[in-house]
Amino acid sequence: MSKRATSNFLRENNARQVWHPMAHPNEMEGTPPRIIVSGEGVYVTDIDGRRAVDAVGGLWNVNLGYSNEAIKQAIAEQLAELPYYSAFRGTTHPRLIELGHRLIEILKPEGARRAFFTSGGSDSVESALRIVRQYWKVRGQADRVKFLALKKGYHGTHFGAASVNGNSNFRRAYEPLLPGVHHLPTPFSYRNPFNEENPARLAELCLAAIEDEIKFQGADTIAAFIAEPVQGAGGVIVFPNGYFASLKALLDRYDIPLIADEVVTAFGRAGEWFGVRLDGVKPDVMCIAKAITSGYFPFGACVVGEKIESAFKANKDALGAIYHGYTYSGHPVGCAAALACLDETFARDLPGNARTQGDYLLEAFRGLARKHDVLGDVRGKGLMIGLELVADRASKTPAGKNYMTAIAARSYDAGAMIRTSGNVIILSPPLILSREEAKQIVEAVGVAIESTSMSPAQ
Repeated sequence: MSKRATSNFLRENNARQVWHPMAHPNEMEGTPPRIIVSGEGVYVTDIDGRRAVDAVGGLWNVNLGYSNEAIKQAIAEQLAELPYYSAFRGTTHPRLIELGHRLIEILKPEGARRAFFTSGGSDSVESALRIVRQYWKVRGQADRVKFLALKKGYHGTHFGAASVNGNSNFRRAYEPLLPGVHHLPTPFSYRNPFNEENPARLAELCLAAIEDEIKFQGADTIAAFIAEPVQGAGGVIVFPNGYFASLKALLDRYDIPLIADEVVTAFGRAGEWFGVRLDGVKPDVMCIAKAITSGYFPFGACVVGEKIESAFKANKDALGAIYHGYTYSGHPVGCAAALACLDETFARDLPGNARTQGDYLLEAFRGLARKHDVLGDVRGKGLMIGLELVADRASKTPAGKNYMTAIAARSYDAGAMIRTSGNVIILSPPLILSREEAKQIVEAVGVAIESTSMSPAQ
């Protein structure tokens, strides 16, 4: 075993040779990131020995916490048996076959038929975009190349995935992106261009805008519509009841496939096994990753339904060959980890616990909002919680960057690792969270708000 680096070495070299994702290199070098050295249960410990509830859950993905021995054992056994083999044409391996069967069985209510394995969420979205483009070519409708998406949606960082992102922060530095992508209003009650607070009426207005865009672009030019069942990185935006089902019905009228981006919501995060089950929707394509291995191994999948599968089955020429894939598609270790995660998720009823603890957190933070005007909006579904902080509640003026940075630091000092995105605190703790651990998150955020004053510059 190689010699471990000393604490002094780690501190001296922190952010010196590495560019960190979603951060300015100069900012990271000036204020080096926290060095997390260990994890146990829902807790993480840093290099200085400080321990905190990981209210971020890694990055939405560590549903089963950091101490799951079943996953670790499955990984170790697979490494000993077959650490890697390709799933490209002509070869496969046992775990891939087992996982494919298991996943399609679980997704029977959604009408899933085939799984294409990837290395993560951005890969899964990129695969979905490619597959639906190819689907229309196989069907002889090569003009259907455009994509519709929602503003505030987040779908990853690959070129296609970034193109369908609905937030300019993830787009502007890399434009021009994929042409033919059009973004529509999100039914977000707290902030929307219609100034409409009634959820049902807002859903109607947003759906009307989508239908108007379909007619303007021409349905026969649109490849697919991509959306998250609950928007995650965009600020934890929960759609009005029935919106996703109405969206699917609208798209069906124009024969436009729905790609459900379940990278965050799959496997219990939103309080159901899959986010589409909140509205009983059967998407044409699903993108999954993150919790499929609870973060223990980079892995994901793109799952297609009967409509997509049947077009490829009917094809008799090379156009139906899937000339797309990754070196690590269906990686044996990833498949083994995923199988163990599925067993553990069923055994522990993680979706049920997400509902229970999520309801508690929402109620607790709404109580906190009654005491502190800085908490402009509290929203969420399951263990997806968004706390929107404002400088003025009446005008909804967003809290500034310096204030949000201070809130994150003080929450951590009080015992909870949180994540901020713009003026929103995003909470996505492991789904094994207990009531006491949930209380610790609320108390830590409360301490941070009470101890942080907002200056005009913030």
